[in-house]
Amino acid sequence: MHFQTITLKPPLPFSSPSSYNVSSLQNPRLTATTLPIFPPIPSNYRPNPKPVFYCNGTSSISDPPNGILRDCKFRTTALKNFDVATLGNLCVDIVLNVPQLPPPSPPARKAYMDYLAASPPDTRYWEAGGNCNMAIAAARLGLRCVTVGHVGDEIYGRFLQDVLREEGISMVGMSEDNHVIDGSNASYETLLCWVLVDPLQRHGFCSRADFNNEPAFSWMNKLSGEVKMAIKQSKILCCNGYGFDELSPSLIVSAIEYAAEVGTSIFFDPGPRGKSLSTGTPEEQRALDHFLRMSDVLLLTSDEAESLTGIKNPVLAGQELLRKGLRTKWVIVKMGPRGSILITKSSISCAPAFKVSVTDTVGCGDSFVAAVAFGFIHNLPTVNTLAIANAVGAATAMGCGAGRNVATLMQVIELMRASNLNEDDASWDELLDEDLASEKITFLSKAGINGSNNRMNCVDVQKVVSELLPKLEYTWVEGNVSS
Repeated sequence: MHFQTITLKPPLPFSSPSSYNVSSLQNPRLTATTLPIFPPIPSNYRPNPKPVFYCNGTSSISDPPNGILRDCKFRTTALKNFDVATLGNLCVDIVLNVPQLPPPSPPARKAYMDYLAASPPDTRYWEAGGNCNMAIAAARLGLRCVTVGHVGDEIYGRFLQDVLREEGISMVGMSEDNHVIDGSNASYETLLCWVLVDPLQRHGFCSRADFNNEPAFSWMNKLSGEVKMAIKQSKILCCNGYGFDELSPSLIVSAIEYAAEVGTSIFFDPGPRGKSLSTGTPEEQRALDHFLRMSDVLLLTSDEAESLTGIKNPVLAGQELLRKGLRTKWVIVKMGPRGSILITKSSISCAPAFKVSVTDTVGCGDSFVAAVAFGFIHNLPTVNTLAIANAVGAATAMGCGAGRNVATLMQVIELMRASNLNEDDASWDELLDEDLASEKITFLSKAGINGSNNRMNCVDVQKVVSELLPKLEYTWVEGNVSS
C-alpha cells in the first residue's frame, strides 16, 4: 500500500474555487443566518440531461496521524494501531437555507437537487459529512481514527481529504486491488449530500444515491488488501445503514465477517435505513440480519428499535436484540432529549440527557456513537459511557451542522462540569415500570444520592463526572486533538 499525491482539477462546467484554506474554516460553527438562501425551483425548470459534475476519479489515502504508519505502509503485525475505523459513507455535505424542503416525489426531488447543483455555493457552505462526523468527534476525544471509503479525484474529494487530515484522521481509499478507475464515469465522483434547511429549521437531504437502483459505488466488488489491513489494525469497525447507499450488501457483509475473524469489534447503527433494509431485497434483508447477529454494539433510536423488533418498550426491544445476537454485548437506545439506555444481558443503565439550547440536531447521533466507542475502548462503566455520549451529542446540538461543527473537547468538558441533567422522574418511572428481566438497573441522577433507591441503583452525576473529567482533561492537556 502507498499514499498517493493527486493533482485535482475543479469540476466542470461551472467555475468553482480551485483552492481553499481548510484551517481558516476550522470549526466554522455556521448559524442559520450565515447560510445562503436559495430560491424555490421555478415551475418551468427542466434538469440538464448531462451530469453537472465531471471528474477523474481515483482512490486515495491521506497521511496518517502521529506517524502511526511508517514508510507509508501498514505494519503487518496484529497490533491494533487504530481505535476506530469507519466503513464507507464518506460524503461532502452542502448546507443551504431554502424557502421550502424538497418535494416528496422522487422526480421532483431530483429536479430540485439538479437545480441547486447547477449553481453550487461557495466552499464555505461545504462540510465533511456521513461517517466523517463520527470520525471527527472520535478524534476530538483522543481516539486514533481511520476512515475507509471512496472519494473522487476532483475538488470535492480534495476538500474531504484536507478536512480529515486537519483533524488528524487517516484515510484508506476503498478500491479493489489493481482496479483501474474510469475517471470519465460519474459513478466514481465524491458523493455529495445536499442538506437543506427550511425557515422552521427542518432538514431535508438529497444525494444522487437517492435516485439509483444500485449502490452509488456498485463497481466495487471485493475488499482490497489495504482495506482488510485497516480493519485488522482497528479495535472497532463502525458501520451504519447509509453504507448500503454506496456499497453492495455482499461487500458490507464481507467486511463485517473479516472484522469478526481478525478480532475487531463491530458497531452498527442502522439509522433510518434500517426500516427499508428490513423490507428490501433478499440480499439487503440477509445483510441486515447478519449485522444484527454479528455486531458487538447496536445503536438505535427508540423508533428504530421498535421497527426492527415490533416491541414498543425500548428496554424490552433491546433485550430481544440481545437474545437474537451471536456476539452482541451492548444494545444502546437513543431517545433524543430524554437521554439514552444501555442494555446488556445482565443490566440496564439509564442516563437522562444534558440540558442545552438546541440549535441543530444534525450530527448528534454520529457524535454520540463516537463517545460510545470511547467508553467501550476504555472499558468505562456503562452509565459513565452513556453520560459522556449524552454530553458529546448535546454539545454537538448546540452548534449548526455536522462535520467540523461537531462537539469540541472543551465544549464537552464544560457541559459535563455543569452537570445539568434533564431529569424527568415520571417519564423514566413509566418507561421502567414494566417487568424487565434484568439483575440490575442503574440510573444517572442529579439528586446527589448514591445507592439503592426503590428499584434502581442511583448514581450521582457529579460522581460520574469526577471520574470522566480526568480522562478528558488529560487528552486536552496533551494537545493531541482539535479544540
